[in-house]
This record gives sequence, C-alpha cells and structure tokens, in this order.
Amino acid sequence: MKFLIALWFGKFLNFLINIIDKTRGSNFSGEKALRIDPNMVAHFKGIDPGKVLFITGTNGKSTSNNLINHILKANGKTVVSNLEGANLLAGVATALLKASSLTGKVKADYYIFETDERFMPIIHRQLPAASILVTNLQKDQVQRNGDPDFIYRRVAPVLKKDIRLFLNNEEPRAKSFSMDHTHVITYGVEKHSDSFRKKEGFPTMACPVCHHSIAFEYYNNDGVGPFHCTHCGNQSSLQADYTVRNVDFEKRSFTIEDVSFPMPYNIPYMLYNYAAAVAVAKELAGIEPADAAKAFASFRNVGGRFEILKYKDKTIKYMRIKQENPETLQTCINIMAGDKERKMVCLGLCPLVDMIPHYTNTFYAFDCDFSELASGDVEKYFCFSERVCYDTANRLIYEGVDPSLISVADTEDVDTIFAEIEKAETDNIYMITWLHTYEHMQKKLHLQDAETEKTETEEKEEKGEA
Repeated sequence: MKFLIALWFGKFLNFLINIIDKTRGSNFSGEKALRIDPNMVAHFKGIDPGKVLFITGTNGKSTSNNLINHILKANGKTVVSNLEGANLLAGVATALLKASSLTGKVKADYYIFETDERFMPIIHRQLPAASILVTNLQKDQVQRNGDPDFIYRRVAPVLKKDIRLFLNNEEPRAKSFSMDHTHVITYGVEKHSDSFRKKEGFPTMACPVCHHSIAFEYYNNDGVGPFHCTHCGNQSSLQADYTVRNVDFEKRSFTIEDVSFPMPYNIPYMLYNYAAAVAVAKELAGIEPADAAKAFASFRNVGGRFEILKYKDKTIKYMRIKQENPETLQTCINIMAGDKERKMVCLGLCPLVDMIPHYTNTFYAFDCDFSELASGDVEKYFCFSERVCYDTANRLIYEGVDPSLISVADTEDVDTIFAEIEKAETDNIYMITWLHTYEHMQKKLHLQDAETEKTETEEKEEKGEA
C-alpha cells in the first residue's frame, strides 16, 4: 500500500508538472515519492534485470545514454530511460513513474539508466541491473567525490562476476575491472590524427590495482589511451572487442567492424561514446553495427556541449566543460590548439557551487598541457570568473604566455565578457566556461536580436505610413 500511495502521488505530481512546464521535473516526482516509500524503485513490476543497463563513470554518461537510446528506438525497441540527465535514485524513480501503469507495472524492451558513479551502488540495490557500462573514472568535483580511487572503491563491489561489463579498454581504472572477470565486452579507439602526447614532466596516474605508475603510449583523450602498468598486469588489450578505426574528422566518418559510420560530432572525445553505444546495441539488443550506423546520421546530442554564438562580427565557439575535470578541459585545449588560425581564447574556469560550503579549486588546470595552445597563434587570452580568474592567468604565465597578452576580470557579467570580446581584432573566438554563463550570454543575444527586429519593424511601419 505504501508503494501504491507513493506511485499515485508521484503520478499526480507529474500531471501537474506537465500542465505547468513539460521541460521541468526530471527528478521532482521521484524525490517526493521516495519520501513515502524509500524502496519504491524495487517495487515496480515487470522489469527484467537482464534488460537493464546502467551507464556510469566520470565523463560520457549522458551522451552514451542518449546515443544508445537513439539507436535502440531507431531499430524499433521501446526504452525506459532518464534522458534528462537526473542520474540519482530520484531520477530513476521519476523515469519509472512516467512509464508505469497505475499498478506500478512497467513494460519496455530495455531499461537504460545513466547513474551517478558515487550513487550507483545505492541504485543497484533497488534495481539490480545485469549489465553495467563504465566509461571512465577520473578526477572530478573533489568536494563531492574526493579522489578517483574513492569512487573506484565505491563502484568495485557492485561489479560482481555475474554482471556483464562494458568497459573502456583504454582507461586504466575502468579496464582494471576486467581482471578476474569473465563476462566483459571492451570498446576502444585506435590512434587518429588528434591523438597526442604530453610533454615530459606531467604525472600520469597510479594503477588502481597495485598503485605503481601507469605509462601511456599516447592519449586519445586526457588519461585515456593505450597503457600498461609498470608493475602489475593491468593494461589495455591490443585489440578491443569494438574499436573505432579509420577516423576522418574532415569527412566526419569512422568504421567499426568494417562498417562505415557517419560522425554526428567530429570531436575526439565523442569517439569512445560511439564505440560504447555500438557495443551495447549489439551485445544487449542484438542490433548489428550496420543497423546501428543508420541511426547515427540523425543523432542529436544534449544541448550546450559545443555551441556557436554570433556576436556582431565575432564567431564565439563555446565548449562546455565539467568544472574541476582535467579530461574535458584538456580536450577543449587540444581543439583550440588544433585550430591554426588566429584566435582569442576566453577561459572562464569557475568554482564549484553546487554544495555548501562553496570553495575554489584550480588543480585541474595544472594537470593539463597548455604548451601547444601557448605556442599557437593566439591574439589574446581573457581569464574571467568571480574567484579563480587570477589562478587561470597564473597557469598561462607558468606555461610561458606573455602576461601582456592576458586580460583578467573577476566577474561573470556577460556585458563585461562581450565588451572584452569586442576588443579583439580576430573574429575567431573560443570560450570555455560553465553552462550557466553561456546560457546568460545566449539569452542576452536573443533579447538583442528581438529588440533589433522590433526596431526594424517599427521603422518599416513608419516609412509605410509616411
């Protein structure tokens, strides 16, 4: 009875949310329903654990979830998922609330859930997924997650031998879960034109198994590439089960198992998401790579990852990163460095503000290699944010950037940002900052466009009257 009350209350909340704003409420109803029945996710009926996949890890969860859903649905499968990105227990509960009947029965071919890596064990206790995809475990949000080895110790006990694992072949922590595990599918990416090495002096990471040093042959993403432990047997396989090959960023194509795929986003870090999605489609749902490839052309990722803004005569290329996450920052640095045209670089590295007390942390910028960017054709650098702008500027100076090329503003005010961009001679502007600032910039430009259109209309009407 407690479950039914929670179920009906949650459905009533969803009904109200749909009336008010259908774009909201990705975890609200589940959060409130769980207060009535804390174990309600375990009480939904009709869910076969063999059809349930959890996607967990530091980076790539949302994109992998969206792409896997897209492939399955394009091939006629019904899927229940938390596509809004609410990846805690309440988000999963909300997704099931929306898909269930009034008696709590859920009917779908597959259940695909993005799950926060720290809270995945809590979710798994109520919904024992038989398949788990681990993208990577890297530095991220130290106030919340501590260090990656803490998260590793949280995740490891769940990955028992009866669970089918989808693992990133070239990420040391994820790949180490394959040791002494029999039901493993690996995915990877072969060397391509944007693979890179770091200059000497950068530490890599400690092996999660024996804590000795990990050596990388090269990187496809920061902290991801062919590797071996200098002491134990933790290493990438020479050949992953599903490998992205023949990457052509200009033609936006790659192959897996000799099948040609269109590349929806020609960005290096997306390649591992592509490989993971093809592996899951084949192994979980029996969808052949050739059939998965047909869905790639129409795939559109969640917004705000890589966007273009037009401001007067400037083209602003916005790249969203996870704050305090060196992997995503390094990827963006490499993209900027790969553009040989003259450019302005705007760095809005910000403190994490989702927990109290708020704090600042800039270690992740020192994990990244700025040397290629610093030696490129950069007209000027603009470091902004309310608290860590000077730390960002110092990181550039340590890299050898001439301080006269760096301007600093301890604000995230969009008018200040636009004013600084307007001073640049180049129209090629790159920007890294958190989503909140980008959305304010986008809103500002929309309002300006609307005001301009209104003025032009009024002028035409006045001329017509005259």
